[in-house]
Amino acid sequence: MAKYYDIDDILIEEEFAPVIFHKPVNGVTIDPSAETSCVEQGAKVELPFWLAHELHLRQAVSINLPACFDQKTRLEIQADAACVDLRSRCPYFYEFGCKLQPLVTDRTIGILLSTAFKIRYKERLTKVFTATHLTASKFLPFLTKEETNLYEAAHLSMTTFRKWRTGGPRFQRASILGRKRKES
Repeated sequence: MAKYYDIDDILIEEEFAPVIFHKPVNGVTIDPSAETSCVEQGAKVELPFWLAHELHLRQAVSINLPACFDQKTRLEIQADAACVDLRSRCPYFYEFGCKLQPLVTDRTIGILLSTAFKIRYKERLTKVFTATHLTASKFLPFLTKEETNLYEAAHLSMTTFRKWRTGGPRFQRASILGRKRKES
């Protein structure tokens, strides 16, 4: 809730997380095709993160890791993190993982996020310095939202630096320095 009006935060909170109910719940319709409007104890359901988080705080559910953080993804990141398509798994992989980390029992998710980010960040910086705009379009669809924002900021910085280096305005004289004092 820290970023109430941030559209990215709203989209992160809409990601689904698998939960297990600890208590039976009456009067809720999770599956519209279900005959009853109750959820039994021990039921496994996928809920939007905002709802799963609230139910977790009330100790009604326990949150499991979503599929985007499963063992297959971990093995692919360990093998070559730079080539893994994280966007197809979760567009907000890092922020969603950071929100999930304190709520799940798996404590290795922080290490996974840190390792993946370090390796992929180094790879992205290399691409910014060496890649042209045409080759960048090949790997941009595989970046998460956070990585895309970092790439665009680095690309803008590099473009501005190159413009300055090739003869852009070196120094600009402050307008206040051009005025002369009035003689009294």
